[in-house]
Amino acid sequence: MQKKETKRAIVVGASSGIGHEVARLLIADGWTVGVAARRVELLHDLGAAACERIDVTSEEAPQQLRALIDQIGGMDLYFHASGIGKQNRELTEDIELATVQTNGVGFTRMIGEAYRYFAQKAQEGAAEKKGHIAAITSIAGTKGLGPAPSYSATKVMQSTYLQALEQQAYQRGLAIKFTDIRPGFVDTALLSGSFRYPMMMKPEKVAKDIVAAIKREKHVRIIDWRYRLLTAVWRRIPKVVWRRLKL
Repeated sequence: MQKKETKRAIVVGASSGIGHEVARLLIADGWTVGVAARRVELLHDLGAAACERIDVTSEEAPQQLRALIDQIGGMDLYFHASGIGKQNRELTEDIELATVQTNGVGFTRMIGEAYRYFAQKAQEGAAEKKGHIAAITSIAGTKGLGPAPSYSATKVMQSTYLQALEQQAYQRGLAIKFTDIRPGFVDTALLSGSFRYPMMMKPEKVAKDIVAAIKREKHVRIIDWRYRLLTAVWRRIPKVVWRRLKL
């Protein structure tokens, strides 16, 4: 009987919420998983093959990612769950800049390094020529949201960046798959506070949807059906109307 090939995944932003749940599901499914986050002490309960403290805003993060890949013997899937976001109706400068640093610069740094890893393997003629990059963006990238300007702007950037890399990989003949995960409101620490968000989803349910989307190699997955309807409506609202909506 032919032995089933072990798949290897890196999950960055696995300390809590969706990232933690996705890592747990992959491990339960038989994947060899390396996990990373700023709060490495929150990773140990997963029983992952390797753990690494990685801050995506640090210039050393790409080298730390490569070290984690080496620890688990390679990478077939890179899953990016690291991100921050807050409502910022007063446009407090520190919040805006920190969001751009993590969701913009940090995202580009880590997704770019994963892409370069897969491209390098393909060019070397390695057996593991295929790669898959999946990342959590958000439905917030559908339109500019007044309550969270930098958050919604960085989510537009993330989705566009993935789309651009997907086109580039195709043109270069690189067998790299991309999955853009766009959840609605999820009951995680990111949305903790006094404000009550509508249509809140549990991270366990969202994580199951994400893993299924990755296995099916979906290009874009909006979670769940209610948010697919909502964003379809949002896209059709004229700018003159959108700017007058009270959110």
